[in-house]
Amino acid sequence: MRLVVIGNGMVGQRFIEALAARDVDRRWSVTVLAEENRRAYDRVRLSAWFEGVSAEELTLAPLGVPAGVDLRLGEPATEVDREARVVHTAAGTYPYDVLVLATGSRPFVPPVPGTDRPGCFVYRTLDDLAALRAYAAGRTTGTVVGGGLLGLEAANALRLLGLRTSVVEFAPHLMPMQVDQGGGGMLRRRIEELDIAVHCGTGVTGVTDHDGRLRVSTATDLTLDTDLVVFAAGVRPRDELARAAGLPLGERGGVLVDDTCRTADERVYAIGEVAAVDGRCYGLVAPGYAMADVVVDRLLDGDARFGGADTSTKLKLLGVDVGSFGATTGPLDVVYADPASGIYAKLVLTDDARTLLGGILVGDVSAYPALRSAVGGPVPGKLADFLSAGAPAVTLSGSAQVCSCNAVSKDQVLAAIGGGCADVGCLKACTRAGTTCGSCVPLLRTLLDEAGVAQSRALCEHFEHSRQELFDLIRIRGIGTFSELVAGYGTGRGCDICKPAVASILASLGNGHVLDGEQAALQDTNDHFLANIQRDGTYSVVPRIPGGEITPDRLIVIGEVARDFGLYTKITGGQRIDLFGARVEQLPAIWRRLVDAGFESGHAYGKALRTVKSCVGSAWCRYGVQDSVGLAVALELRYRGLRSPHKIKAAVSGCARECAEARGKDFGVIATETGWNLYVGGNGGFRPRHAELFRSDLDTEELIRTIDRYLMYYIRTADRLQRTSAWLEAMDGGLEHLRAVVVDDSLGICADLDAAMERHIGSYADEWRAVLDDPEKLRRFVSFVNEPGTPDPSISFAVERNQPVPAGGPVALGLPAVRR
Repeated sequence: MRLVVIGNGMVGQRFIEALAARDVDRRWSVTVLAEENRRAYDRVRLSAWFEGVSAEELTLAPLGVPAGVDLRLGEPATEVDREARVVHTAAGTYPYDVLVLATGSRPFVPPVPGTDRPGCFVYRTLDDLAALRAYAAGRTTGTVVGGGLLGLEAANALRLLGLRTSVVEFAPHLMPMQVDQGGGGMLRRRIEELDIAVHCGTGVTGVTDHDGRLRVSTATDLTLDTDLVVFAAGVRPRDELARAAGLPLGERGGVLVDDTCRTADERVYAIGEVAAVDGRCYGLVAPGYAMADVVVDRLLDGDARFGGADTSTKLKLLGVDVGSFGATTGPLDVVYADPASGIYAKLVLTDDARTLLGGILVGDVSAYPALRSAVGGPVPGKLADFLSAGAPAVTLSGSAQVCSCNAVSKDQVLAAIGGGCADVGCLKACTRAGTTCGSCVPLLRTLLDEAGVAQSRALCEHFEHSRQELFDLIRIRGIGTFSELVAGYGTGRGCDICKPAVASILASLGNGHVLDGEQAALQDTNDHFLANIQRDGTYSVVPRIPGGEITPDRLIVIGEVARDFGLYTKITGGQRIDLFGARVEQLPAIWRRLVDAGFESGHAYGKALRTVKSCVGSAWCRYGVQDSVGLAVALELRYRGLRSPHKIKAAVSGCARECAEARGKDFGVIATETGWNLYVGGNGGFRPRHAELFRSDLDTEELIRTIDRYLMYYIRTADRLQRTSAWLEAMDGGLEHLRAVVVDDSLGICADLDAAMERHIGSYADEWRAVLDDPEKLRRFVSFVNEPGTPDPSISFAVERNQPVPAGGPVALGLPAVRR
């Protein structure tokens, strides 16, 4: 029998593969009419093309089409004649016994003037992306219309193309279809930290030419001057063929189908985004795959029905993990938000708090598998654990879905492992899990680990090596740049995982200033300007105050700087003074005043030593038994500028009363009657952990030698963004192994660790002063590259408690603009 499939997107490809696998008797002769000139490819990972993934790597049919399938690339259907049961194209006619519509959707472009001007793009196909990249060459700014999944993907693409990017979203918050106001707000904070401006609650009213560029106008009188515009404001079903053929459509578009995916014509089915099941179109790939499987079963005399779809999603957008599952609103909402860590969690429960209905996770989605599989039943553990401390250890049931895109359960994955699969690639090939959006790949690795299968510790897709292995390669081979490293030991052009990690390694090995040459392009946002970017686009300045000790003269200087530059001042938890509200062009002038007074960078912006907190110790306190301030100052000056996998915090307490809270730090020192006790592996923040006693009653010389080795061993062996607490927890042998290495020299590396610390101390230079002494580096500290002295007019302040605070309005772009 003759089967014609119109469309060769992800769902259409899934359909023909599933049919080929099950139609062993070749009952169906299949013709596929494809609009594009290339075979089906992974649209979910479309943006990976900008990260160096080739079109061939994105293809869903690397080995070609299944046997018995006639794939007609670049031959779109132009008409469906249901009476004659024929599909017409520009090249010919194709009769059918059954027709499957898999035409997908088209980008929605707001019906406003100017959207067809040169420089306006949509974000749907590889051809769209190629045209976008070609146009973006040599340009500096871009605007994305749409703040949903596709819009944020497009924003990342513009960012990867080197454009200063703005996002305009009609809804009051980002990703309105997946998350609520709180989750959208947290997502916005995280995205703004990447120098992407976000404007929510306004719609585009037109695009006009302005001084050789484009001007985007909005309903709230906000105007954005930009070089190009990408419309990614959602999709609409490609139902024009069905409409012309007289098939009934849904109220909001899409071909009406029943739960067998059959249209009003018994010989015509519709699957994927063009199908409106009970009037609803699904914009996710997982429901489309489920529909494809239903139609395959029906064509082979089965009785499958589409019973609705799980619209749960877990993905990473611009480096931010986002997950939503089940209901996102309900009788009882329990919410946890930690703005400092960028974490938001909301669980939706029945009014008796006994049944989980759904939830939203932003920033930390480690609880997603356990929570998603528990929807409809009780929370699998203590509610507070899931909200405030990531995912507790929970064993997933065998029926729990591991991959929602392809409906793969834990039992199916374990069966594949039992059948010989020993890596993620094999699991993908065997079960399809992880082959679509890829968000379940970490869980696949976890299941392999639980099954006793050793896994790769590759840093990212561009390097097969772990961070520790890359550290050793760079150190031993004397590699000085990222380009040299990726050319010799990696692939592609790098990503936002490996570039900052390598930048940290290079910095920790003393490879020059972080803003020298190529290194500048590797840095995270804050390191770009040696200051912490804030929500309104200003920066905070944190001078080092070793041990929290400061003279009156220096205290006066900080006050005068804050007064003269109109800065907000705040005492931090690490016994420092934070100065907020500095515009980027003000930073060098502020640093100059501070440096001239003897201050230096406190590295609040970097993954480095932050502070060594202290109490007043024996100098003043009647309980003090040692000079905690003196030791804290010595340690902070010794380890200042020490770059590491994550930030390092420390403290010294002068007696057992522990006023400096040393046991909540990466390393903490507590005075005893005869010396010092050293504690390691603690931290506060999102997942607090007490440090463990490592050595007791040390004299100062032995204490410092032990800390030297501890820190250097951590820097050499920890994973990317791994705090010392997590590093110690993951270490085979734990504290005993650490003690054997850094005290007993079981690996024979202590002399090397000592020498590495001495090299760091000997090569230390203040990063602020180095910028002030280098005119080339100073040039980056402007709001507008063509008007260096002009302040950003979007930054404004209000006054609260006699101090300046952000007044709202457009948020940080972070990188210099061109003022028009």
